[in-house]
Amino acid sequence: MNPLTPLVRILSYAGLIPFIGLALMVQLAPLPLNYLSAESLASYGAVITAFTGAMHWGANLHTLGQSPAQDHWERRNAWIWGITPSLVAWLALHIYIPVGLVILASIVLIQRSIDQNTYHYYFSNEASRKAFLTMRNHLSYVAAACLVWAAIVILVLQN
Repeated sequence: MNPLTPLVRILSYAGLIPFIGLALMVQLAPLPLNYLSAESLASYGAVITAFTGAMHWGANLHTLGQSPAQDHWERRNAWIWGITPSLVAWLALHIYIPVGLVILASIVLIQRSIDQNTYHYYFSNEASRKAFLTMRNHLSYVAAACLVWAAIVILVLQN
């Protein structure tokens, strides 16, 4: 039995619709819709990157006003990592779109790796953490693949 509610799973996987749809539009849509789709994909990737970083802030808000935790991750790193992906994503929006898409894909995968090692701080039981990480892996790999695919399409197939 999956400890994640159906609503959490549905909303999470629905978040892949723009990644998949826009990556297909980059490849299949005529000019200038394909380039507008690439810009939209980069923007959506930046939003999702910022969101997944901010999950660390949300998970740690309950500790504000309490004496600092003894663990370095909770005390400082979670706050820093919570903002870092959004700053990298913002920078990725200001460079050549295919390069920005690859940077966004990279940060999505880096986030997944860091989160896999830090989410044990946020979950009250191992079954929920494992279920969430399994879903997060699916989401991260598909999102990163869509971002990289769109970059490849622009750099190789459309030139």
